[in-house]
Amino acid sequence: MDITDDILVTQAPTATRPLLGLTVLLVEDSRFASEAVRLLCLRSGARIRRADSLHTAARHLAVYRPSVALIDLGLPDGSGLDLIRCLAAGAQGFIEKPFGNLAAFQAAILQHLPASRQPRGPWQISDEQVAPDRVAYHDDLMHVVHLLEQNDGDTALLYVTQFLGGVARSAHDHDMGVAVRAVAQSCRQRHGLQPKLNALSRLVQQRIAAGGLG
Repeated sequence: MDITDDILVTQAPTATRPLLGLTVLLVEDSRFASEAVRLLCLRSGARIRRADSLHTAARHLAVYRPSVALIDLGLPDGSGLDLIRCLAAGAQGFIEKPFGNLAAFQAAILQHLPASRQPRGPWQISDEQVAPDRVAYHDDLMHVVHLLEQNDGDTALLYVTQFLGGVARSAHDHDMGVAVRAVAQSCRQRHGLQPKLNALSRLVQQRIAAGGLG
């Protein structure tokens, strides 16, 4: 993606597109979660740039300064908190995933913006729920399979549980979330890990066979 084309005339927000003129940098390793944010930004008028790691995010920030940065905390090459600490302005607030409906996403962004970036007059509130393509969830699950096959020890497994736990929340996949939490608990207790890891792997394979969400 060309990140040098962000130098555009800033457009004023409107009642129907309250985030018009903003550029959102999304630092997120999940394709499913990223697709959800892309749809929310599209419907809100914001431009979006995505980085899937701290390294890629640093490259983006070396070229331009986004209006808003949405940073996942669990990234493949470290914690998103490290990136937040490096940003000169610091974090103005936190938004918990999943982002909910369109109105909730817009309100969460607008509450941290100055008056000059607020829409003039009341903005139209929409309870629309975005629905990312299930193929994106399938791709995230395939990524998990690859990570588990590598079997790189406790650090890799910790990342898998963080990644898949976030994906399950974004996809509202309750059963996957339960399986992930069971594995994470066994990791902490260092007891009974393999049966729970096997159960998680079977569930991941079932979702893949179903083309994504079950």
